[in-house]
Amino acid sequence: MKRQDINIRDPYIMPYEGRYYLYGTRSETTWGPAEGFDCYVSENLEDWEGPFEIFHRPHDFFADRAFWAPECVYYRDAFYLITTFGEESGRKGIFILKSVQPDGPFELYSERLTPAEWVCIDGTLYFEEDGTPVLFFSHSFEDSPTGDMCFVRLNEDLRTAAESPEKIFEASEAPWALPVPFAKAEFDIDGDVYFTDGPSLIKMDDGKLYMTWSSWSRQAYAVGVAVSENGSVAGPWVQRTEPLYPANGGHGMLFRNLRGQRCFVLHFPNDKYQERPQIYPVRVENGTLTLQDNLCY
Repeated sequence: MKRQDINIRDPYIMPYEGRYYLYGTRSETTWGPAEGFDCYVSENLEDWEGPFEIFHRPHDFFADRAFWAPECVYYRDAFYLITTFGEESGRKGIFILKSVQPDGPFELYSERLTPAEWVCIDGTLYFEEDGTPVLFFSHSFEDSPTGDMCFVRLNEDLRTAAESPEKIFEASEAPWALPVPFAKAEFDIDGDVYFTDGPSLIKMDDGKLYMTWSSWSRQAYAVGVAVSENGSVAGPWVQRTEPLYPANGGHGMLFRNLRGQRCFVLHFPNDKYQERPQIYPVRVENGTLTLQDNLCY
C-alpha cells in the first residue's frame, strides 16, 4: 500500500537493516476501547507492507484504552516498544514492551515508568552520551493544566525508573501555544488548560539538543520546537517563537533515513479517521529547524 493509505496517528519510524518500520496509534480505536498495536514495513518510505499486528491485549490485561504512541528502539540486542496505556478510570502511564524482532510479537516488559498518581502520555526514549536511558513524557493536563514536559532517567535494563521525574518546561511558556478552547466542554475543567504531547529529541551537528513537541495553537493542533543550547536533557530549554508545523497536524518525530538525511514525520490532518503520515526533510540553520518541500526517501 501507499503511505497515504495508512490511517494512523502518532507515527514513529525506525530504520533498521535496510528497511523502515512504521508504528502508530490505530485511528479507529484512539478515543475508545483498544486492543493492540501494528507495524508497517517499507524499503523507500512510500510503499508499505502491513499492517502486521505486533501486540494484542491479553484477556486479563490491566489496560483497555489509550493504546497510544508506540515508539520502537533497538537496544542491547532486543527491540523495545515505548507505549502509553490507559484504564477506564482515566489513569494513563508509560510502559515498555519487548520483542526479539522489530515486527513483534511484543510482550509487556517494564513496570509503570511514570508515577502511579500522575496521568502521563507519549513517552519517548533518548540516550545520553554515557548511554544512560532517559524517558521524556507529557504530564497531562488532568493533573497539571499548564501542560508539563518531564523526563526521568531509567535503569539500564529499562524495567524501572532510576529516580523521580523532573519537569523541564510548561506548554504555557511557548509563545505559539494557546489554551485549548474545549477544556470545559470536553473535560469539565475550568480556566486555561494547556497540553504537551508527542516529544521527539535529536542532537544536531551544532551540539544542541532539539525537541519537537505538540500543543494547541492559533490553527488548532501544531508542532513546536524547544532547544537545549548546552545539549543537556535538563536544559535550560528555550522555546522557538513560531511553530514548526502550524496547522491541524502533530505528534511528529525526528529520524534519519537510510541515506543519513534528517527527516520529520507527523500525522495530518488531525481529524478523526483521516490521519495520515506525512514526511518532510529537515533543515537546521542558525539554531532553527525548518521543514523542506522536497521528498525524504
